[in-house]
Amino acid sequence: MTNRNKNLAVVHDSSERDGNLPRILCFAGSTREGSFNRKLATAAARAIELAGGSATVMDLRDHPLPLYDGDLEASAGLPLGVRPLKELFKAHDGLFIASPEYNGSMSAVLKNALDWVSRPAGDEAGTVPYANKVVALGAASPGALGGLRGLVHLRAVLQSVGALVLSEQIAVGGAASAFAPGGDLADEKMQKMLARIAERLVDVSSRLRA
Repeated sequence: MTNRNKNLAVVHDSSERDGNLPRILCFAGSTREGSFNRKLATAAARAIELAGGSATVMDLRDHPLPLYDGDLEASAGLPLGVRPLKELFKAHDGLFIASPEYNGSMSAVLKNALDWVSRPAGDEAGTVPYANKVVALGAASPGALGGLRGLVHLRAVLQSVGALVLSEQIAVGGAASAFAPGGDLADEKMQKMLARIAERLVDVSSRLRA
């Protein structure tokens, strides 16, 4: 899947080459054009493919959703943008979510998307898109903690809907200068950490789909 942001390297879905590869959906909880977390999600996708997985980069801007409203759901059902997003989740074995930190928590757009995906669709339980889903978390922020505090809340939300969230995670501080021109993390130790997380995500996803 091609990311429409011209500043990001295009990541191809390598499942076209080998349907046996674990498929990982990578996305950021931000819709900002110059989002540091979108850069992190794309760097993670490259690391996932190097680790032997199939990476798809998704942009939440391509799935605009209203704020969750129970009355809206009761009267009109799921909004049009929810079902394609649900199908994307279901079509992948794992997720890499790069989450910005807003006031010590995750972004509203990310929480809203996760909430809508968790809603039932006909006879299908809302937890189906998250069932047996392996998730790795990351964050990037200009601050020294790298968005770490927001990952605590994101982890709790994902665990509550039945996802398997890996203990390994990455928080990239000083994000304005954290990315090399090619898109990888400039700090060698941080890039190696991202590679290890990608390897773990691919490995666990492979085991669960076997």
